[in-house]
Amino acid sequence: MSSGKNRSEPKSWNGKPYNFFGDYLHERFGVRILKLSLDAHLNCPNRDGTLDSKGCIFCAADGSASPFISAHANILDQMEVARNAFRRGNLPTKYIAYFQAFTNTYASLETLKELYDTALSFSDVVGLMIGTRPDCLSDEVLDLIASYKRDDFELWLEIGMQTMHEESLKFLNRHHTHADTLDAVQRAASRNIDICLHLILGIPGESWEDMMMTADEVSGLKVSGVKLHHLHVIRDTQLANAYELEKFKLMTFQEYVSTACDVIERFRGDILIHRLSGDRGRETLIAPAWGLHKGTVIKAIEDEFARRGTHQGFLYHP
Repeated sequence: MSSGKNRSEPKSWNGKPYNFFGDYLHERFGVRILKLSLDAHLNCPNRDGTLDSKGCIFCAADGSASPFISAHANILDQMEVARNAFRRGNLPTKYIAYFQAFTNTYASLETLKELYDTALSFSDVVGLMIGTRPDCLSDEVLDLIASYKRDDFELWLEIGMQTMHEESLKFLNRHHTHADTLDAVQRAASRNIDICLHLILGIPGESWEDMMMTADEVSGLKVSGVKLHHLHVIRDTQLANAYELEKFKLMTFQEYVSTACDVIERFRGDILIHRLSGDRGRETLIAPAWGLHKGTVIKAIEDEFARRGTHQGFLYHP
């Protein structure tokens, strides 16, 4: 593990067949922990012309940001609005500031430090999550991120790996290689930064064996968490245009549930599962329709594990 934190073994996963991030947070802090998604209004080298101007094939104009939050340019305002929206009675709650939209290490060190410091200026914020690309992590940026580490604080660097296969990265129009991901993970892990990798299941052209290779690859890296996403088609993206022309095959509900379980069985037991499927609103999602029902997907994955009698790490071999 990069951070040296004491992660749970399978028998203490709160009855789940996988090591769920939300349960870990509750055990650690003893109160409800919520992530506040933030839009720093930064750009991306895959959109500003440095690498490309079109962006990744799946990326919408909002870069996964909440329109409700993005309407507020100021990080302080975004934090206030989000905290007020989540406030329910007297239920004790703490927060993690989550820089989600676009590439949140793609700015000067001074700009990044000001953004991160502002989000952490609230006394009830106990964590910082930073989403980025593997090719936007200079040593100087990693040193800045590492400077926020402390024992009573959750510090996470989220890196969009997506897949280990070069042809798939080209299909996604990522403009980085798997070697870039390996390099970023190694340098971040050497600074004891907890790393969460994003993976996409169901990329056209990838076989089941290809996806299992990616799962095995992840388990061999010094990462602390994983987010699983199914490939879904969002309005006003390059992927939507391609889907309109080809109607290429997307994963069915049952295919995704089965494949997600296959992948999780190959993950090390100490890796925290941050997310089990993609999430998008009805107004922007084109396909697959089952992606609207996140709770149903999660229950189906847990039911499938129960049917198999397996769990995370069941097929992991160091």
